[in-house]
Amino acid sequence: MTYPKDQTDALRPYCKKLSSFEEGGITFLLLERLKLPDGCTPAECDALLCPVAKDSYDSRLYFETKVVCQYNRNWNAADVRIGQRNWFAFSWRVVLPGTTLQGLLIAHLNGFAKAA
Repeated sequence: MTYPKDQTDALRPYCKKLSSFEEGGITFLLLERLKLPDGCTPAECDALLCPVAKDSYDSRLYFETKVVCQYNRNWNAADVRIGQRNWFAFSWRVVLPGTTLQGLLIAHLNGFAKAA
């Protein structure tokens, strides 16, 4: 699946490099050196946006490392192998039918700024 160019272009300001690949019938968006919200450690890291349903979530945002923020997160996905790399994700449900890729990314990143 390819995503609309205007939607993928809207993700570019959030990271150093954006690319996509397909695995298992899902097109993932790789955001290299994604800028994370203030107060996160690290301040940026590679992330993988899965805009479709996977692992009982409507969408997922995976990170190359467990990110530390002001709230403890439930990192319920560890060492998930996608694209020949291991990824981590915390439990954060984003249900925004009809949203853009940018809206989806922002909603996932808001998980670092809100109590669960």
